[in-house]
Amino acid sequence: MIGFGTVGQGIASVLMRKDLGLTITAIADSRSGLMRDDGVDLAGVLERKRGGFVVGDVGISPMDVVKRGEYDLLVEVSPTNIQTAEPAATFIREAISRGKHVVSSNKGPIALHLKELRRAALSHGVQLRYEATVCGAIPIMHVLEEGLRGNSVKSLHGVLNGTSNFILTRMAEEGLTYDQALAEAREMGVAEADPTYDVKGIDAAIKLVILSNTIWETDLRLEDVVVTGIDQITPDAIRLSEDEDATIRLIAEAIPERGICRVTPRLIPRNHPLVVNGTLNAITLTTDLAGALTFVGKGAGSIETASAVIGDILHIKERYARGA
Repeated sequence: MIGFGTVGQGIASVLMRKDLGLTITAIADSRSGLMRDDGVDLAGVLERKRGGFVVGDVGISPMDVVKRGEYDLLVEVSPTNIQTAEPAATFIREAISRGKHVVSSNKGPIALHLKELRRAALSHGVQLRYEATVCGAIPIMHVLEEGLRGNSVKSLHGVLNGTSNFILTRMAEEGLTYDQALAEAREMGVAEADPTYDVKGIDAAIKLVILSNTIWETDLRLEDVVVTGIDQITPDAIRLSEDEDATIRLIAEAIPERGICRVTPRLIPRNHPLVVNGTLNAITLTTDLAGALTFVGKGAGSIETASAVIGDILHIKERYARGA
C-alpha cells in the first residue's frame, strides 16, 4: 500500500476487524516504508502513525516498495496531484509493468492517464480499478461495469462534492452567508484549510472527467469542462430559489449528444432526487433500457472510501481465484 493517510488508515482499520483473506506485505508513505513478506503488523503501524512517528524505515521509499516488494496487488492511495499525477502515475505504471494489479483512490492518474493505464493493464494481463476516485462509498463503477451491462448511458448528472453541498445546505437551512457556512464547514472538518478545489467546482469537474472517460471512453480533460463554483452564491439567491419551491445545488453534468460537459450551480426543485443534504453525494444516470437511476451515499470519509478500495480488491481477488 502506497499512502497511509486518512484512506490508508481506514483500509488498515477495516482489515484488522474483518477477516477478508488479505495480507498487507508493505506500506509506504512520503517519509518511510516497511516491507514484510509474511505480513505487516497493522496495529503497530497505525499506532506509530497516529502518534506522529514514521511507519517504518526512513531508508525505504514508496518506489522501493513498488519495485522490490512482494505483492500481487498495489493499493495506491497517496495524495492527489491533478497537475502532473505524479508520483502516483509512475508508481502505477511500474506496478503494472511488473504484472501487478492496481487499485487506486488517486484521482490524478485516472483523470489524466486513464486510457494509457488501461491499455497497459490489458497488455500485462492485470486489472486497474479505481472505484474510490469518485463519490466515496457509492459503487458507481461497479454499477456501470456489472449492473448496467447491455445499457447505453445517455447522460449523467450529479452532486459530486460533499463540501460544496454542505455549504449550500447550511445556507438554505440557516440563512447563513457563504463565508459563514464555509467557516462552519472548516470547524467541522468538512472543508480543507484551502477549500479552493471544492468551492470552485474543480474537484467535481475532475470526477466528471473520470466518469465521462469511463462511460464513453473519451479523452476528456479537465480544461474541457466548463466550471463555475459556488463562492458567489448569496443568501438572496438562496431565498429567491425557495420562493419557487426550489434550491441550489452544484451539479456536474455530461450529455455527449448535446456536447454538454459542465459543473455549475443549478436551480432545481426541492423534490428532485439530486437534492441531497450535508456531505452526501448523488448521481443520476439516464440509460436507454433501465431509464433514469439515482444513487445516493457518502462521498468521502476514511471508512467509506476504504469500502470502495476493498470492494475493488475483493473483486480482483475473486475474479482471479476463478481463473478469469
